[in-house]
Amino acid sequence: MSESSTMQEGESHDLSDDADYAASQQQGSTSISQNGSGGRTVMNEADRAQVVYQKDNVTIHPTQYASERISGRLRLIKQGSSLFMTWIPYKATPSGNDLTRQNSNVRSAERDRNLYTIRPVPFTDVRSIRRHTPTLGWQYIIVVLSSGLAFPPLYFYNGGVREFLATLKEHAFLVRSADDANAFLVNDFQDPLQKSLSSLELPRAVSVANSPSTLVPASPSPFAESSGRTDRDSCDGSPSASLYSERSRQKVHDPAHDLSIQVLEKFSLLTKYARETTSQLLREIHGDNYGAFERKNEFQSLPSSVHDGRSNDIVKVPDEAPVASDPLEFDKLALVWGKPRQPPLGPEEWTTFLDSEGRVMDSKALKKRIFYGGIEHELRNEIWKFLLGYHKYDSTYAEREYLASIKKSEYETIKHQWQSISPAQAKRFTKFRERKGLIEKDVVRTDRSISFYDGDDNTNVALLHDILLTYSFYNFDLGYCQGMSDLLSPILYVMKDESESFWCFVALMERLGPNFNRDQNGMHSQLFALSKLVELLDSPLHNYFKQKDCLNYFFCFRWVLIQFKREFEYEKIMLLWEVLWTHYLSEHLHLYVCVAILKRYRKKIMGDQMDFDTVLKFINELSGHIDLDATLKDAEALCMCAGENGEACIPPGTPPSLPIEDTGSLYPQQDDD
Repeated sequence: MSESSTMQEGESHDLSDDADYAASQQQGSTSISQNGSGGRTVMNEADRAQVVYQKDNVTIHPTQYASERISGRLRLIKQGSSLFMTWIPYKATPSGNDLTRQNSNVRSAERDRNLYTIRPVPFTDVRSIRRHTPTLGWQYIIVVLSSGLAFPPLYFYNGGVREFLATLKEHAFLVRSADDANAFLVNDFQDPLQKSLSSLELPRAVSVANSPSTLVPASPSPFAESSGRTDRDSCDGSPSASLYSERSRQKVHDPAHDLSIQVLEKFSLLTKYARETTSQLLREIHGDNYGAFERKNEFQSLPSSVHDGRSNDIVKVPDEAPVASDPLEFDKLALVWGKPRQPPLGPEEWTTFLDSEGRVMDSKALKKRIFYGGIEHELRNEIWKFLLGYHKYDSTYAEREYLASIKKSEYETIKHQWQSISPAQAKRFTKFRERKGLIEKDVVRTDRSISFYDGDDNTNVALLHDILLTYSFYNFDLGYCQGMSDLLSPILYVMKDESESFWCFVALMERLGPNFNRDQNGMHSQLFALSKLVELLDSPLHNYFKQKDCLNYFFCFRWVLIQFKREFEYEKIMLLWEVLWTHYLSEHLHLYVCVAILKRYRKKIMGDQMDFDTVLKFINELSGHIDLDATLKDAEALCMCAGENGEACIPPGTPPSLPIEDTGSLYPQQDDD
């Protein structure tokens, strides 16, 4: 039985029990009361809503796992001259015999479903619809709003995309891109001006067309007025549409990589706990006459100017600005809660964590120690293997030695697969030639300023090449994408061993691989979570980004994609990574690092009235000039302040929280029967 049919059986239910279905069957008027901005309007009760299109088993894929997919009903609703779209997920059904566990699972599933529910959206707020028709797998569409945000991909398990578009053409004006027959612009009367992301310097990860598309009209229809609809399934009375950003139509070298950046938006956050905690702490601080601002002198400033290697100009980089006060005053708490950094973990102290056979006796204490101090360099090749999951904390010296020999043999077997390809085979193996060519171009420009990779005919550069090409055969579905060489470089530098570097890289990619996946689910959820954390922890900055149409957080794309690899000096990035890998305070501390950096420069960003392009340029020019210790201290404080509210900002399955144990391929191109 196919997975799709299995899913359909699991989601089957009596439609009469569905609140959305029942509401549509009621006699009388159905008023639509949500406008595009989340406000409320009152419509004429005589204006009745009519369902002009309905499709069941339309599904979203929040993560790579089939068990976490959410199916629902997609509708087009006509009311007066206005057309609306809704997608309502099916209700979760309890399973198992344990009543407590049933209720917990249902509540968790309902929370996830409410997160992705699409409340009625008027098509006057829709900019474009992109249809995807892969050779293998299900068709899906991406609906992009005029604000630059978009809903997550909607997969049509039982077909119906053609009927959806045909119905839409009856009620809205469409234009089709001459460059892409699968892209339809809705109510478009001017050529869209695309914004380039080339300054990210990740051309194969984000490649954007530099000229606007040529458009030809499709089927014209009456222009719909903006309006909205009240949905009776709303969990809290507020819209909770899941959105992701597609600021510009992107063209990539590899057609398998659709790199539109998803920012899921609009689900409610409770901040009462954070506010009460903040107020209580500030009262305690002032009661103890604690000089909260005395440590502001520890903030270091950037050089007044740095040389931009891309041109002959001197690029002005602003001094760091102390974080301005916001309603929750998290800048004050950061100075109180952010603990000072400790010296790195040394050999003598390391032995105290081990028993006589080499087992780590208290992994939590070890992670805490590394979180606050890092690791001396000569110990990294031993301890990184634990942090990355290559070694288990309860393994012995003998077990680790045996594992190394087994893994070395396994690595050589995988490597031999591509080494044995003859020139005649390579001519008929397009994917191999493409990936090999990309790797060869990237490794010769990866960290060549480091002596370990410096010089012509460097054997370590050759090792980078071999490990990355071997990985493309180990994980053939994912293959190779630009940025992977950045992630491998410090690992090889630390391990000095080809096989162990490979397996540590494999372990890291089990966590970060979704960043490079075809549908970019990993990046989608991380950028969404970042936007919600900024909203929680710095509402003035969030409102400013909203005003400047910057809620897609494209300017943080490189930070998240390669874990700040190009933002810090080489030694500093190794320290940052080992801190992140502890997962001590949060599996998503890197997102709090993003917030900490943004808060540190918020006064400059807001004071200079930076728009999206200016913010992007400013962020890129910070590379090499960010104080890591201060940033980690601020990130720790922000994480503690956010507490459970911060965790609520992060969708389930957001990298790097994906399980690292072997659960099958994390990067399926299609589902097996």
